[in-house]
Parts: sequence; structure tokens; C-alpha cells
Amino acid sequence: MRIGVVTFPGSLDDRDAQRAVREAGGEAVALWHGDSSINNVDAVVLPGGFSYGDYLRCGAISRFAPVMTEVIEKAKAGLPVLGICNGFQILCESHLLPGALTRNKDLHFICKDQELEITNNKTVWTSDYQVGQHITIPLKNGEGSFQCDDQTLSMLESEGRIIARYVGENPNGSRNLIAGITNERGNIVGLMPHPEHAIEDLCGPGSDGIRFFTSVLKAMVK
Repeated sequence: MRIGVVTFPGSLDDRDAQRAVREAGGEAVALWHGDSSINNVDAVVLPGGFSYGDYLRCGAISRFAPVMTEVIEKAKAGLPVLGICNGFQILCESHLLPGALTRNKDLHFICKDQELEITNNKTVWTSDYQVGQHITIPLKNGEGSFQCDDQTLSMLESEGRIIARYVGENPNGSRNLIAGITNERGNIVGLMPHPEHAIEDLCGPGSDGIRFFTSVLKAMVK
């Protein structure tokens, strides 16, 4: 299975995401922000970083990158798309996911290993986890506070569209400890922490993040 990883100007976790795809058993395909085609990949990862220098708002310029035209079109038709950190911001700016990511509550950049609770394993990116399972993956962001209006929050809660919550102290001030959400169909997921940095026991906090990538590979086989 071919999973495309988009590189924007300022992306810095694209190679880590490509490696995570390979470690999970997929074929990583490098996609460029200026391309008009996603080369018939089976899924897409929008990686973390500081695309276009985070000018205007994080992800606001990337949303208009040429490659995003087909990503948005195919995502609406069911293509699996995972947005990690800056990728989550891009998904919100593209209106593929609701809400917005704003400055952390203390206005400081966060970099730490973060415990999460998986709250939805019905998406193509989380099916390899158990509901209620606790995992630890790195969190590193300056604008990672998920915010939305009360109506949107009620919708996300009632429809089970929150896929992961922070465990313990709220690290960035996200509403209801939200670390990641999905669309109604379950093919699009935005996640603020970085699963691609936790794919093996040798480095980092362990291998808890690899299942985001094995999940989508298994989903595409079905």
C-alpha cells in the first residue's frame, strides 16, 4: 500500500513520517507541495513542522498549496488522510475538520512525552488500538490548543469524533483535553502529538505510535 507524505516549505517531520510508513509495512511516497497530483496513493499524511513559516495562521497558506486541491477532493470522497501537528492545523484550515488550533494556554512551546487515552478506534487510523488504551507519544507545539464553539464541541462529543484525549494535566489548554479528532466518516484524522516519533522501542518513549500507521494499512486491505 502506497502512503503519500506531503512536504511543504518548513515541514520537518516528513522523513520521520515516511520512515513510520515503511516500518509499518507500507510504501512511503514523497509528495511535493507544488505538485498538482498525489500520484494515485492509497492514503496521505500531512506531517508536522512550520509550513510556510506559520505566517498568517498555522496551516493557512498550506491549505492553498497546489497538492491540497486533490488531497481535499479525494479526502471528501473517502481517501484516508492523517494530519499530525501542523498537518492537523492544515486540515482545520481546509475545513476537512472543524475547529481551530490556537496558541498554547501559557504561550510557550511544549516539547514532552505525553500520555494519551484512545477514545475512538473506529477510524481507519486508530483501529489497531483499544478504546481506553493509554499510549505515550511526543508532543511538541506552540499552537496546539484545540478550540471550537460549544455547538461544535457538543457535536464532536455526541458523535464520538474525539479520537484521543490528553491524560493528566491539560498541556496546551485544549477544550475537553482533546488531542485528536476525526470526521464523521472516520477517514480523516487530525492529531496534535506525534506518533511518527514513537515507532520503535530503541528510541523515544517506545513504539506506541506505530499503530496509527498499521491501522490504515490494515484498513486498506479490507
